[in-house]
Order: sequence, then structure tokens, then C-alpha cells
Amino acid sequence: MRNQNFIVSILLSMCLLLTTPLTYADSDEADKSVLEIAANVYSFSLDGGYISMFVVTDEGVMVFETMNSGHAKAMVAAIKKVTDKPIKYAFQSHNHWDHASGGQVLLDAGADTIAHAEAIAWMEANPGRDTVLPQTSWEGNRKDMELGGVKVELHYLGMNHGLGMTVFILPQLNIAYIADIVTPNRIIFSVAPDFNLREWERSLGEILALDFEKAVFSHNELPNPLAGGNKEHVALQLKYIKDLRAAFFAELQQGTNPMLIPKQLKLPEYENWVGYSDWLEMNVWRILADEFMGPFPWRPEPQQTNQ
Repeated sequence: MRNQNFIVSILLSMCLLLTTPLTYADSDEADKSVLEIAANVYSFSLDGGYISMFVVTDEGVMVFETMNSGHAKAMVAAIKKVTDKPIKYAFQSHNHWDHASGGQVLLDAGADTIAHAEAIAWMEANPGRDTVLPQTSWEGNRKDMELGGVKVELHYLGMNHGLGMTVFILPQLNIAYIADIVTPNRIIFSVAPDFNLREWERSLGEILALDFEKAVFSHNELPNPLAGGNKEHVALQLKYIKDLRAAFFAELQQGTNPMLIPKQLKLPEYENWVGYSDWLEMNVWRILADEFMGPFPWRPEPQQTNQ
């Protein structure tokens, strides 16, 4: 019952984020939701649950992740308090409604909304009540853009989470924006919905090879989530998944009934991570399902090209 109530509370919180009254952005609280993490680079959040990033350049502003209309309107108001430069680009990392909503607010602010073609195809087939299709689509596994002398690398790493998942690298600033596939100091959400675990591991290894030092994460359970993190948190995310699988197979090798492993398995190294008592058992069930039924989701990957 405790797990069920916890999940319900999370889902209700997500619903509230999608229906946040648009008056919040007009209050002084918006100022407290912005942190300059590097010169002209800011993280933004209404309450620490969902975190966006925006970058101010000589020619305008780039936004990373629109989330929902309440969040987006508050972010636009916060940007206007930082700079009078126009908002030129609003990047969306992937297809899921809780990240890809709110685009109309950025369109109304004059921005070009941008997402991977794979994400846009899903959004078109599965319209959310707060979503609009991005204006600009890109294909392949890499696209580079530039605004005001600041370069942005868009990296699509194939299957991992959702569709069209893009990792954004600003090489001159040594900063990345990473949505969902790295969440510092938190156990994997529930049964890892819409994650391919093996492909997720591969993607995290490829992210570690990319050129950045600091990162802003869309979800972050560190004491100061707006401050972001670094490659160590990417490595810890990868380590947790590997440790989870290794512990599951260690129980199998000891002869433990697979159906009993989810309740019996413990990972004390991670007991202080958020969600440990509520989600660890569900994480183990997901490992069990993948190892006995096969990985999901899965799809054939198209041949990738650079843009």
C-alpha cells in the first residue's frame, strides 16, 4: 500500500506540473528559481522537480527543455529579467509529454522549437493536451547549431529512453544538458518505463566520452538541484544499473527463486538515494523481466548520418 500511495503521489505531482497556474511566473518567486551556473548559463525550475537550462548569447537566448506551459511561461518571465535578448531556440530532448509540452509558450515568445524527427513522429501520433509539434525537425545522430558564437552539439544516441532522446553539449562552455537518462542521487523511477536498460548502459558509456565537465540534469536529487552536476554523476548512474544487474545474477547463482529476488535483494550502497525503499523492488522486477523475456522497448535503428 505504501508503494501504491507513493506512486499515486508522484503521478499527481506530474499532473499538477502540467496544470500549474500561469500566474506563478509573474511573481518574485520566479527569481528564486534561476541559478547562473556559468557565465551566461542558467538553470531554471519552478520547484526543483523539473529543471531546464537557458543560455544567453550576443544574438539571443537558447532554451533547453520546455516541460509544460506553466513551467515555460515562468521560464520566459525569468529570462526577461535576466536579458532583453530575444529567445531564438527552444530545444526539446525527447517525446514524453512531461518534457515536450509547453512549446506554444516558446513559439509565442518568438523561439524556433526543435526536436529529433523520431520524437516529432511520436508527438504527431500521440498528441498531448499541452503539446504542439516542434517547428524544426532534425534526423541522424548528430547536428551542430550555433547562436551568437556559442556552439551546440545535438547528440542522438539511439535507443535508451523514449524516442529521439537528445543529449546537448556546449563544447566551448564544457556544459551538457541531459534529460531523464541521468538522475543524480535517485533510484531508477518505478519499473523504468520506456527504458531499454542495455541500450541505456551503452548510451551512458558514450555520454562519458563526450566533451563536457559540468551538466544540468532535468531531474536532480542532490541537495542543490539547480547547481547541476558533472560526469561523476553519469558514471554513478551507469554503475547503479550494472550493480543492480550483477546483484540479481548473484542471487540466481546462489539458487534463489527468481520470483523471490525482488523482495530479498538489497543494495546498501544506495540506501540513501531517493526512492530506494519505494522503487528498488520494482527496479529488480524490471531486471528480471528483461533477462527472462528480453529487452523492451526495442525497434530497428535506422542507419544514422550526421546533419
